[in-house]
Amino acid sequence: MSHPPRIAALLVAAGSGSRFGAETPKQFLPLAGRPVLRHAAEALARAADLLQPVGDATLIEAALAGLAHLPPVPGGATRQDSVRAGVEALAPHAPDIVLVHDGARPFIPAGTIPALVAALAGSPGAIPAVPVADTLKRGVDGRIAATVPREGLFRAQTPQAFRFPLLLELHRGACDGATDDAAILEAAGHAVALVPGHEDNIKLTYKEDLVRLERVIAPTLLPRVGTGFDVHVLEAGRKLILCGVDVPHERGLAGHSDADVGIHALCDAIYGALAEGDIGRHFPPSEATWKDADSARFLRHAAARIAARGGVLANADVTLICERPKIGPHAPAMMARLAELLGVDVGRISVKATTTERLGFTGRMEGIAAQAVATILLPA
Repeated sequence: MSHPPRIAALLVAAGSGSRFGAETPKQFLPLAGRPVLRHAAEALARAADLLQPVGDATLIEAALAGLAHLPPVPGGATRQDSVRAGVEALAPHAPDIVLVHDGARPFIPAGTIPALVAALAGSPGAIPAVPVADTLKRGVDGRIAATVPREGLFRAQTPQAFRFPLLLELHRGACDGATDDAAILEAAGHAVALVPGHEDNIKLTYKEDLVRLERVIAPTLLPRVGTGFDVHVLEAGRKLILCGVDVPHERGLAGHSDADVGIHALCDAIYGALAEGDIGRHFPPSEATWKDADSARFLRHAAARIAARGGVLANADVTLICERPKIGPHAPAMMARLAELLGVDVGRISVKATTTERLGFTGRMEGIAAQAVATILLPA
């Protein structure tokens, strides 16, 4: 019974990214909240038994923190030198197959690696490639010199897959100048298979590529809307805390915590959008821990739940319902405080007030009510 091949992945991250024009090498720039290199590394780690990074050890260790990998090895003056260094580092591990991947290609389509590995059953090397679709022109001094036939032309991508013993042997004897590892096999007379590449396998080369990659990598976010409503009675001897702001008034709101009716309604709206119950589920009033607690703690928890679900708060709208005190003079401070607690720009937060035309308990100034709406974008 044959065993599955042992696969190693060589992650080449030694380039300076001079065409990109940033101080930080492009493979370490943030993309959708994580370094470009980490996206590539995680995709390789799902398919490979060993992950060998090549490049600056300090930058690589920071980008791949928490991800299992072999100790990084320094790169060389050229890409070929860097790959050779990585292949030599893998030699003691003797893998059957090696995947050589550019660290500036953060997105590896799901079927690419299985297709490459399957192609190695009939060829010593395989690469993903996309047929050239555009008409090709050769230019000289800013003018067209010739039209180049595009039939049979492909754009090479990575990861490229090879039988490891052969790639190691060829790198040890190869002359410099190859721009990819398939060229080394070609020069030695070995067949290299083509498997379908993908237009989303973008190499980060220019700044506009970051925008394209954000669209590819960022998850599809769908809007979720939650509503909240809360009421607390006014009583003497209590501070009046509304939306995290101490509002001067002769009475405050009664409750187990600080009774911040605005924050409580907003928490319920957020938990509702997340389909995670209400504030009482997360902070039961029966527990002494929450007696006189600052409601800011509750809202920070709600914000953390959004982050834990991979979501984003699109906006929140709080309406305070009372005859007195006047909310308008305090609304800017309230919006700023809520934005701070939620970790969003203040432009996403609205706080406003209304009365009930002296009807009901709020009209009789027996208590204050609040309602809130929150819109959250969550991964589909």
